Amino acid sequence: MNLVIQGLEVSNSDLRALAKLSHADGIERITGQAFRLTNATDTTDVADYCAEATLDFAFVNPDRKLSDFRLIAMDMDSTLLAIESIDEIADMHNIKPQVAAITLQTMRGEISFEESLTRRTALLQGLPQEALQRVYDERVRLSPGAEKMLQQAKIAGLKTMVISGGFTFFTERIKARLGFDYAAANVLEIENNRLTGKVIGKIIGREGKAQVLKQVRDELGIQREQIIAIGDGANDLGMMGEAGISIAYHAKPIVKDYATYSINHVGLDGVTNLFSRPD
Repeated sequence: MNLVIQGLEVSNSDLRALAKLSHADGIERITGQAFRLTNATDTTDVADYCAEATLDFAFVNPDRKLSDFRLIAMDMDSTLLAIESIDEIADMHNIKPQVAAITLQTMRGEISFEESLTRRTALLQGLPQEALQRVYDERVRLSPGAEKMLQQAKIAGLKTMVISGGFTFFTERIKARLGFDYAAANVLEIENNRLTGKVIGKIIGREGKAQVLKQVRDELGIQREQIIAIGDGANDLGMMGEAGISIAYHAKPIVKDYATYSINHVGLDGVTNLFSRPD
């Protein structure tokens, strides 16, 4: 196995120490923030060292490259985006603390996503539709490395998809802006240019995300092993379970425990660094 080490600052002393702990026989630079330790052995000492040094690590198959995959699917809020869009909508309605508290319960897996979204959306009743555009214009921020990750995925021939428990108002705009091949999310009910506090149709939550991913997988005629899924909250676990590689991105503990790999410190471009083979 190769050991990929990533961090905002990776020192030579860290690399030497980790090479010794993992019995690696070489150190290769991937980027300024990512390094490959070749022929490494998986030991718990590596995890302990990286936790102390605030470094991300992953033991990866040296023969696996990005172009071996066909689809990369990701959550939107707090994954692709560095915000929770529904919390920002709520801020326009002066109820952000109430909505954020429910959001946090959901991310921790304490209540079902469907219950959570129903409760949070109900609190938005009466909000003018224009507030959604203000949130998109003024508050939407991509997570670090998002555009680079998507660019590298497309170059490698992967299809890209965003699957959100949020709203189509945002996913459709993000899809157009970043050139996603697929997007799926919930539809807000709007009457007389105001939110009714309801969602139209069946809510896309944990199971819904998994179902959407399976539909696209079947449409593309690909296998589970050819999919990478990225998420941060409990409602992403179904989607991540339908992927050959699942990645917890700055995620809650329940997601980190489940995922193939965790990225806690670097940006989304850290995903593609895992499957970057030397020339």
